[in-house]
Amino acid sequence: MHVDLWQLVYTLSDALDLVGVDDRYHGKRVAVMAVTMGETLGWGPEKLDILFFGGLLHDCGVSSTRVHKRLVTELDWEGVEEHCERGSTLLAKFKPLSHLAPLIQHHHTHWKILARKDLSQQVALMSNLIYLADRVDALASGHYGQDLLLARRDIRSTVGRYRGTFFASELVQAFLSVSTKEAFWLSLEPNHIKASARVWMPEATLQELGSADTRQLANIFANIVDAKSPFTAEHSRGVAQLSRWLAECSQLPADICDQLEIAGLLHDIGKLMVPDEILDKPGDLDATELAIIRQHSFETYEILKQIRGFEEIAGWAAYHHESLNGRGYPFHLNKDDLGIEARIVAASDVFQALSQKRPYRPSLSRRKILRKMQYRVRTGRLDKDLVGLVESNLDDCWQAATVV
Repeated sequence: MHVDLWQLVYTLSDALDLVGVDDRYHGKRVAVMAVTMGETLGWGPEKLDILFFGGLLHDCGVSSTRVHKRLVTELDWEGVEEHCERGSTLLAKFKPLSHLAPLIQHHHTHWKILARKDLSQQVALMSNLIYLADRVDALASGHYGQDLLLARRDIRSTVGRYRGTFFASELVQAFLSVSTKEAFWLSLEPNHIKASARVWMPEATLQELGSADTRQLANIFANIVDAKSPFTAEHSRGVAQLSRWLAECSQLPADICDQLEIAGLLHDIGKLMVPDEILDKPGDLDATELAIIRQHSFETYEILKQIRGFEEIAGWAAYHHESLNGRGYPFHLNKDDLGIEARIVAASDVFQALSQKRPYRPSLSRRKILRKMQYRVRTGRLDKDLVGLVESNLDDCWQAATVV
């Protein structure tokens, strides 16, 4: 399996934007604003590419809808750097994106502090430019689709007041220059921002990822998803490991095992759009909350199906709440539509979820998990042979699902 790195990163950045729930384009707006200002400064294509993807991924340390709300409604606050450190740490572990880590680490550092750090001038200016674009978007939040052009004067005035303190003077000047144009603001509106971002995508690159690197990048996004709630920590990685174990025991080809592990890592990526208070609710969900939860696997499908080479992975990941009896969601597929790969991810998801504590129940023992899975077989939801495989190898399945 070979996947284009930058196309994969761009598409998975859609998942980061889900954290905004009702406002899904923060990362793209920051990226577009940053490169627009960078171009005005005379920066070349290589720097603009770095700036673009740094902008797309700048909030990869944010999983919580509560944190995201503060990011787009408050200009500054104590502790804001926590998500910068987390995001930087995630990217630093992945060599193809490690050059973005310093930009992510400092994208909320005030210029008066940043200028004194032991950083190259390029890193300092690029991270500060992402910060400026990020704060412009926070100031513009609430005006998109409404009165953005009317609000621009106040936004420009606010940014100008932080010249030399929050933001480097030359960057503020670049912003004041480009933001005189209505087109700058209108390109950020919800009905234009995706097209605006696509303009800055690099041409098809020869830098492709093999299975190992793709799995490593998927693991970064699994970390982002699993950090969303203390009750889902390490869930995606557990599902991935158990999916691979069941695939190998089922004697599936090595490349399918690799892809199933990636599907397990990404199966809940759509859950980033679920508000924190729903995932952490200690009691039963009401009808509205259940409807919101049931959107997440469709969101997973919509994101992953855009990635060239992920056509099958998208289905295997997104079908983890489908049932053999056709009563699952969101597509109501049945046994004729669900191959062994999708059945493996579904079984792995149930096993791993039951092994974890949830706000509404304790974690279950392996024997109780098995009984619940057997009940799902009897009611036509899970594959009988796969659950039989779990029963015959219960300790090994527990190890795969819980030791990550």
